[in-house]
Amino acid sequence: MKLLNIHGVGDVRLDDYTRPEAGPKDVVVKIKAAGICGSDLSYIKIGGMPSEPGGTTALGHEAAGEVIEVGSEVSGILVGQQVVINGMTTPSNVGSGGPEGAFTEELLVREARLGDSILPIPEGIPYDIAAMCEPLAVAMHGVNRADVKPGDKVVVFGCGPIGLGMILWLVDRGINDVVALDLAAERRERAMALGARAALNPLEVDLRAELARLHGEVPSFNRVGVGTDAFIDAAGAPNILTDVIMMAKWHAKLVITAAYMKPIEFPVGRMLTSEMTITTAVGYPTEFPDVLAAMPRLRDKIASLISHHLPFEQILDGLKVAATPESAKVMIEFEGA
Repeated sequence: MKLLNIHGVGDVRLDDYTRPEAGPKDVVVKIKAAGICGSDLSYIKIGGMPSEPGGTTALGHEAAGEVIEVGSEVSGILVGQQVVINGMTTPSNVGSGGPEGAFTEELLVREARLGDSILPIPEGIPYDIAAMCEPLAVAMHGVNRADVKPGDKVVVFGCGPIGLGMILWLVDRGINDVVALDLAAERRERAMALGARAALNPLEVDLRAELARLHGEVPSFNRVGVGTDAFIDAAGAPNILTDVIMMAKWHAKLVITAAYMKPIEFPVGRMLTSEMTITTAVGYPTEFPDVLAAMPRLRDKIASLISHHLPFEQILDGLKVAATPESAKVMIEFEGA
């Protein structure tokens, strides 16, 4: 078999691989589809997260497949089941620093638990849609942290797979006044197709003026803020935090889901005049089951988030495609998918 590994900064290879034997608490999943995540690209840039000096980092954590082996002490999981893997709840943190990664033909899931690290795919959902569960769970958690309701006005910075997933969930919850921001025209078009009210290139417009036009203005402690109720940062540009603080209205919210690798200065004093809330969202503590339950209803919209399908043998090309602003989700498919 093969396994995608990081060997150093910018050095990623498809290596020969022999899967470890499954123990009594483990299952083996034959991978059918796995998505390339922005964090995969970030791990490659920093040289991975090897557990020992000179070690490698296995990649892949957005995966769906078929159970082909079940340990004697595992309950409720059956050979032949179609499942998704929640890598965050595996002891080896699949694809994010542990020895296992889902960019391989057969994935060992250690200490597998039904409904936790292994979840059944709803009937009729193909593997590529099912593999979208992980990024859509990230997106749902960000929306959950924003705590918005129908009638609220929301801005989403970034229309990559996570930002687009956030727009999908916001619109699905009846929040129709969503403004999407991205530099890439194709991603803005995808945002509009999902139901965003407007999709803007922040480098080509006066963002505060546009939001004042779209969301109105609200007096806030001797100044005027835009009428946006919540901002969600899925882009990670260092100017976003300051820009939001400077235009936020009284008690506006900012949820940061993007990964910032360096400290950022921001005008804390200006926050005094808005009492705005800044918080963060990471991963998906409880969202996997909710995403899976919604898949039959939202199948077509979820499919629209996948911009490219490539076979596993072309995964190195897929990484290059995923790094381009024109792509949305790049899905890697395996034999029999």
